[in-house]
Amino acid sequence: MKKIYIRNLGITDWNQTFSAMHRFTELRSEKTIDELWFTEHYSIFTKGLSENNKNIIKKCFNIPVVKSDRGGKITYHGPGQQLVYILINLKLSKIKIQNFIFFIEKIVIQTLNFFSIFAYNVPKSPGVYINKKKFCSIGLRIKKNCSLHGIAFNINTNLKYYKYIYPCGNKFVKMINLNEINSEITMDIFREKFIDFFLKIFKYKAAVYKSSYNIFDEIGIY
Repeated sequence: MKKIYIRNLGITDWNQTFSAMHRFTELRSEKTIDELWFTEHYSIFTKGLSENNKNIIKKCFNIPVVKSDRGGKITYHGPGQQLVYILINLKLSKIKIQNFIFFIEKIVIQTLNFFSIFAYNVPKSPGVYINKKKFCSIGLRIKKNCSLHGIAFNINTNLKYYKYIYPCGNKFVKMINLNEINSEITMDIFREKFIDFFLKIFKYKAAVYKSSYNIFDEIGIY
């Protein structure tokens, strides 16, 4: 079975992580081991390739808005939100692109189910929902048969910033924090169980953790 490196980067700057992700993808070869990067970002709004600014309700002057090359519309990232950058070679892993989002949603749903939380997906609206509110957002790009970007789920983030936008381009969607459902499930606890289901569904062997390494130093991003 193939292996995967897992890094917990802590809180990072979005622009720096964006550059590192692309650098990693450009440098990788067929022998490069896949990676998962877990991080939180300082507050920022990011616009996907299909965003045309119609989903910005009003400006939040202390938070930047940046253009990303992922799919989707606009969203918010900030402390208390867990981002997972999924950097895997889909071709070598024999994962069909059309199944990729389905598998990701399944992992999040099974993780929540483990904690006795009912969750579900919505056709034509990628993500995972709890009690008719959105818990997990998905924004991806495929380049050189490899995935970039990933998912974000709110554990204990400040949801007031979603009032400045229509999250994911949907004026009717409401966001939810995990701590609204169960305050005892911390980000660390949820992350560890998410990793277990990720390894099982994508058929990786036991993860190799590289938390002590600095990916920005390794590939020359400062």
